[in-house]
Amino acid sequence: MKTRCTWSGSDPDYIAYHDEVWGVPVHDDRMLFEFLVLEGAQAGLSWITILKRQENYRTAFDNFDIKRVANYTERDIERLLGDAGIIRNRLKIQSAIENARAVLEVQEEFGSLDAFLWRAVDGAPIQNEWKSMAEIPVNTERSDRMSKDLKARGFNFVGSTICYAFMQAVGMVNDHTTDCFRHAELHAGRKR
Repeated sequence: MKTRCTWSGSDPDYIAYHDEVWGVPVHDDRMLFEFLVLEGAQAGLSWITILKRQENYRTAFDNFDIKRVANYTERDIERLLGDAGIIRNRLKIQSAIENARAVLEVQEEFGSLDAFLWRAVDGAPIQNEWKSMAEIPVNTERSDRMSKDLKARGFNFVGSTICYAFMQAVGMVNDHTTDCFRHAELHAGRKR
């Protein structure tokens, strides 16, 4: 039996997310945008609430096509507010649209969202050596800087804690505990 981070629990969706997604380095702009939107939507809620709705979010937000979301209008906002498959919070929905517009500006300036975001860790995942979940911080100086930088560029729902959760999710930091089978795999650079 594999040892996993204790947060993965027994829910099959959580286990699959832990084993296959969390902490795997992401360099695709669409996927990075998706994680930004989902982490922002999660604010004040549990991650499982968002994880169980991820496919609904993909459908509702045109598979997180950045240009399409950036062009959403009030009509799209109303459509999304009526979609029971996502979190129907006007501020979070508007944030996703505003963030898509900000991503386009970042892409124009830096060439990609990937190039812009991964600067926070000098382009390579930070390999932490946490022995227990209690040791893992909710934010760091790097997430503080990322948050400040994103906010200065017009992004919303990107506080330092959200940014650190994002960094964990997209593999900028390896925060699997050292007893977890994924820690060594990701440390060695393997995706699975």
